Amino acid sequence: MEQVPHIALFCQENRPSIPYAFSKYLLPIVVRYLADQNNQVRKTSQAALLALLEQELIERFDVETRVCPVLIELTAPDSNDDVKTEAVAIMCRMAPMVGKDITERLILPRFSEMCCDCRMFHVRKVCAANFGDICSVVGQQATEEMLLPRFFQLCSDNVWGVRKACAECFMAVSCATCQEIRRTKLSALFINLISDPSRWVRQAAFQSLGPFISTFANPSSSGQYFKEESKRAEGNLLIEGKNRVSDGEEAPEAAQTRLEAAHSDLSVSDSSVRLENPVEEHVETVQKLPGDRSVPVDSSLLCTLSSDPHQDAASNVNDKKSGNYKSLLRPEVGTSSQDSALSDQELYNSFHFWRTPLPEIDVDTELELDLWGELSPERPEEAPQVDVLCSPDVSMATRKELEEMIENLEPHIDDPDVKAQVDVLSAALRASRLDAHEETVNTEKRSDLQDELGINELPNVKINQDDSVPLISDAVENMDPTLRYIHDSDLSTSSSFSPDEERKSKVQDVVPQALLDQYLSMTDPSRAQTVDTEITKHCAYSLPGVALTLGRQNWHCLRETYETLASDMQWKVRRTLAFSIHELAVILGDQLTAADLVPIFNGFLKDLDEVRIGVLKHLHDFLKLLHIDKRREYLYQLQEFLVTDNSRNWRFRAELAEQLILLLELYSPRDVYDYLRPIALNLCADKVSSVRWISYKLVSEMVKKLYMTTPPTFGVDLITELVENFGRCPKWSGRQAFVFVCQTVIEDDCLPMDQFALHLMPHLLTLANDRVPNVRVLLAKTLRQSLLEKEYFLNSASCHQEAVEQTIVALQMDRDSDVKYFASIHPASTRLAEDAMSTASSTY
Repeated sequence: MEQVPHIALFCQENRPSIPYAFSKYLLPIVVRYLADQNNQVRKTSQAALLALLEQELIERFDVETRVCPVLIELTAPDSNDDVKTEAVAIMCRMAPMVGKDITERLILPRFSEMCCDCRMFHVRKVCAANFGDICSVVGQQATEEMLLPRFFQLCSDNVWGVRKACAECFMAVSCATCQEIRRTKLSALFINLISDPSRWVRQAAFQSLGPFISTFANPSSSGQYFKEESKRAEGNLLIEGKNRVSDGEEAPEAAQTRLEAAHSDLSVSDSSVRLENPVEEHVETVQKLPGDRSVPVDSSLLCTLSSDPHQDAASNVNDKKSGNYKSLLRPEVGTSSQDSALSDQELYNSFHFWRTPLPEIDVDTELELDLWGELSPERPEEAPQVDVLCSPDVSMATRKELEEMIENLEPHIDDPDVKAQVDVLSAALRASRLDAHEETVNTEKRSDLQDELGINELPNVKINQDDSVPLISDAVENMDPTLRYIHDSDLSTSSSFSPDEERKSKVQDVVPQALLDQYLSMTDPSRAQTVDTEITKHCAYSLPGVALTLGRQNWHCLRETYETLASDMQWKVRRTLAFSIHELAVILGDQLTAADLVPIFNGFLKDLDEVRIGVLKHLHDFLKLLHIDKRREYLYQLQEFLVTDNSRNWRFRAELAEQLILLLELYSPRDVYDYLRPIALNLCADKVSSVRWISYKLVSEMVKKLYMTTPPTFGVDLITELVENFGRCPKWSGRQAFVFVCQTVIEDDCLPMDQFALHLMPHLLTLANDRVPNVRVLLAKTLRQSLLEKEYFLNSASCHQEAVEQTIVALQMDRDSDVKYFASIHPASTRLAEDAMSTASSTY
């Protein structure tokens, strides 16, 4: 059986003399052994059948009359279990080879029947694993009419392996359906797989989530127009038009977006400010009330919260422009009656929008019932307006408890984080010593502030005395400058937007929102424990596809997720993003790239070598998308690529040389000479020959670019530096590098031959007397195989030609046999790389 494909190929080549040999003698053998009792014989015959189909050695008539009937017979209900499973797999794999017609008429009915095989889950699993291939062959109509009902059954199979196989092929099935079915039916089905009881099914579903979302892509909504610059520019204007209006007036959507961006800049991770002890649980919290209404409570803070952002009739503050968000103000900010008329831009800015940590409180159950019982039952449609005046009567931890905490932390006071905690606890200890008079004064000030703002008073909130904790809220003015600095710059403030409003900022209409929400949740740390430890890597891998599907106008939905992935602890996740950041930049356009991707790109430049190589491999692709001023900023950082974690990582330097060749077109001659030239010359002297090879090409291209400018001052200076640093180098490897550069310049026509003869050739010919044979061997190759092939030296009877001929004659009489050989042979068609590889020992 192993020889059958080779014999069949021979029969095909000699078909005129043996026209029916394969069909009459070989094919029956292959088909018969598909049902052999020996497992290895069956496997070999299956492989032979697929090889014959792939090479199109079986006639279409034979496929219909000899192959398919046998496979259908082998999948009969009374067939052997192993044979049936293998036959189904063969049918699925041969479907793309035999085409749509045969598949629909002969394979599809039996395949549909096998999907419902109640006795053997192995058969159903094979059908599920190959479902996407069958769908892609039979097309949209057959998929929707015949296959989708079976697919729904397989996705709800009682064996998790079958459901897992369905999740893995979900993208292929989705591609074979229309947009309406994809959105209405397949989306809900996929959500069920994501929430499957089996961890393995959930794992496969999350891995397929990004590819499935990409099937919703629509060029008109993604904003990408290839090879049509006018349309692309028009698309950019349309996207920008949503965020701004004429004459610099800001649209409400833009104001909201800018507000969100300003607020996100203020936020840092909770771990950077919370205390690493029991106190951290009480730094910031929100107490839940019935109906999922959250009321932040703070003894030094006035809070107003609308339970429904769309119902603002009862609000005392006109907040329609700001998207119905309520404000959070500190008493120190200034609270005159004119504050209510402040514009949103003045109200929400980086100076005003901050606060002290919120204490944790327990609201009494009876208070909750009374509070919500007071709401008018006759007007349930109106959203209740909850106005809170937080009581200053907040219990502090005893001085002894605070002193014990500080005492436990003092042995580790050298740690900056521990020192910050000690400062915070010390401030809390001082706050606990405030007398009742100061608290009363603060209460009166807050009452006055409440009257000025026109905020109704909520019944006093009862505090659970059992949960007495140290607070910092009432003692901000008493804190030392260090502590105040922590709160001003590092405090992670909770969002002023309700959870509904935060979700609303991630709403779009391209893909079903439930799918996008599940995709965004892949960065949740809990997913790594309940689904897959590498789930974030899968999220990062498919993010460019999801971004292209959503389009740049919906980038705000993915921005936070991308930033989370870019700071992931696993370097494999960051590496995945680094390799695709240039593709994402094309999707987002120059404005979003400069705002959101450039900071992350800068972080990758300082990451591990495994991450930096992803950025380096596409450095040119990314930098060409930036504005010229932003692009020039990276000139100063290119030198850093010469430093790697492991000095033996020569491939890193080789990739740098490759990218520098491409970067030459992006920078001016002055920038090339000032910044790229030193790196190129450094790489020419690298310890690894592969790096030097690419560097010679880099230097020759640099000579070409600089000499083509007017005047060619930079080019002449670079040539002079090459002569000084390499042509007259005391080490033979440096002089050999000079010959290599000259050979590359000649073969790539980087200089006119008359200029080459003027600037480089005199120094090149002096190396004929070099004491190292390796240098003379390479010189003989360069003169014979490169220089003398140029028309300038063939036709002109100049002094330069005479000097070359005299040098060759001298090399032909050299005492080294290799030098004599290469100086004597006729110029061959071989080039630099081929010669070097053929005589590596003599030229390296």
